[in-house]
Amino acid sequence: MIKQNTVVTMHYELKNAEGQVLDSSKDQEPLVYLHGAGNIIIGLEEQLEGKTVGDQVNAVVAPEKAYGMPVDALIQTVPREAFGAEIDKVEVGMRFQAETEQGPVPVVVTGMDDTTVTVDGNHPLAGQQLHFDVTISAVRDASAEEVEHGHVHGPGGHQH
Repeated sequence: MIKQNTVVTMHYELKNAEGQVLDSSKDQEPLVYLHGAGNIIIGLEEQLEGKTVGDQVNAVVAPEKAYGMPVDALIQTVPREAFGAEIDKVEVGMRFQAETEQGPVPVVVTGMDDTTVTVDGNHPLAGQQLHFDVTISAVRDASAEEVEHGHVHGPGGHQH
């Protein structure tokens, strides 16, 4: 049974509210994670609690228990000069790491004009309700080392 400090192996499909597939493990290796260690979004983790091998779960996760709501402060307009000689390579939709006082932050370019570039540091799925279709294929107790490290070791996880 899935509970704190168990290693869960599952296949999943993630869709948005419109039914568009955003991510899937169906044609890949399954996802393996340590339950209760914050390795997946809290809203999905809560809905998997108590499930067992063979269970299929259709989980709807509100933005507040997924990637949160968009934060206006993470959207900034900066002068084109801030990009230096690289400005000719910048285009809307481009993703990159911006250096901030808090360290590197992934951002996406959301707009450009003759003098400025607008970047958004919100997670791409912020503000979205997420729909998961999950099939549990294995559950085991985590080793003491996995619990201490906060992630899975071995197949599907961190290799020693």
